[in-house]
Amino acid sequence: MISVRTLSKRHGDRQVLKDVSADVAKGETIAIVGPSGGGKSTLLRCLNYLETFDEGTVEIAGFKLRPNMTSRADIATIREMRVRVGMVFQQFNLFPHLSAIDNITLAPRIVKQEAPGKSLERGLELLAKVGLRDRAGAFPHELSGGQQQRVAIARALAQQPDVMLFDEPTSALDPEMRDDVMEVMKDLAAGGMTMLVVTHEMQFAHDIASRVWVIDQGTIAEDGPPSQVVDNPRTAVAREFFSRIRK
Repeated sequence: MISVRTLSKRHGDRQVLKDVSADVAKGETIAIVGPSGGGKSTLLRCLNYLETFDEGTVEIAGFKLRPNMTSRADIATIREMRVRVGMVFQQFNLFPHLSAIDNITLAPRIVKQEAPGKSLERGLELLAKVGLRDRAGAFPHELSGGQQQRVAIARALAQQPDVMLFDEPTSALDPEMRDDVMEVMKDLAAGGMTMLVVTHEMQFAHDIASRVWVIDQGTIAEDGPPSQVVDNPRTAVAREFFSRIRK
């Protein structure tokens, strides 16, 4: 589902990503962890071209991305790719003037030109999936942070993506709200959704992820199942990281 080859990116003189190569199979859940500033979020954003990169290639959901995609055909490809690759951010980014259901149905109606009835039916199903069917008419300011994040997840799912990218989706939430969002993500993983999740939630990384990537200084320092990477890390970087967060 995802193939990354020698991906590199610089911010000015700083090398943010260095020759990153990795593969993700359909249905895998990858937890991306590591020290702050190591390149985790940048890597995730390069996977759907929210950030460009300097070298290498990304193949995701059947689309191939490369540096300097600027032509009209390239822009069309990026737009098509983003329909197949959903993304959920730390901040919920809901349209404040739209209700929960309208936030969810907007893209299918505009991008896919779905009939209003069809998009509404699908939107209500997704709200039920994230436990918010009864809040369909609520506006973002009437919802808690955890509820807003669950609406954001439903909105991403409304495009029926092949891949979901999550960039620290629970870091702005209190513990009870985090649990609600994590339960939704756990259900997605159990349902076979291919997911990459930048997270500080070690329980999620340990119990839900099929693999864990430890990102440090722009590289994947360690990659393996949670039983290996979290419980028995092989590299000094991973050992130090997990030791620090367990204190």
